[in-house]
Amino acid sequence: MNTKTICFFALLVFLATSSIAQKGKWTILFNGGSTDKFRGYNMQSFPAQAWKVEDGALATQTGVPNIDIVTKEPYKNFELVFDWKVAKAGNSGVFFHMQETLQHQSGNGNSPNWLDNYEMQLLDDINFNDTAAIRSAGSLYDLIIPTNKKLKPVGEYNNAKLIVKGNHVEHWLNGKKVVQYEMNSPQMNELLAKSKFSKNPVYGKSTDGLIMLQHHGQKVWFKNIKVRRL
Repeated sequence: MNTKTICFFALLVFLATSSIAQKGKWTILFNGGSTDKFRGYNMQSFPAQAWKVEDGALATQTGVPNIDIVTKEPYKNFELVFDWKVAKAGNSGVFFHMQETLQHQSGNGNSPNWLDNYEMQLLDDINFNDTAAIRSAGSLYDLIIPTNKKLKPVGEYNNAKLIVKGNHVEHWLNGKKVVQYEMNSPQMNELLAKSKFSKNPVYGKSTDGLIMLQHHGQKVWFKNIKVRRL
């Protein structure tokens, strides 16, 4: 075996081991200071008027146009962990496998692609104007009601975890798994056929993409946001 061949195989081994190491490594998306891991939806910069750092948290602002934020890097299989709280009647959500395409016009200032992607709902379950369980905190928005849920009072931080691996997805709140499902499964297809997404052929079809935090117009705070590839 000549020197060039040895070097080539050594490079392959390095790349393989590096990829494995990256899969288990946590990336801090927000630690109370820098916002450089995020940018605005369909923007190159961070929307500093719509989101501000307040007391170590990334907070949506009211009285300004709603602008969702996305990670700068795409994530296919991942575990996302974060703390969140809402003000009274607050609403937000976490989306994944986001693609920045204009399939729809939402008309409410949010990313138009929210209609295309699975959403882990974040909500004030008591005071928001829609208190349906299927759209409550921790739910797969408008598709699966969370179970075994213990939500903190409004104004207190909840811990959340979102796991996506292959077609398998889990929603966790305060140490409890509250939702799990298999994307593209017969069960999910049946749920979609009965939902408001039934006439959207691209809903949930994206298999890779950005993680998005929603600005719905109310005050919401995020902190201790980290992610690792699976």
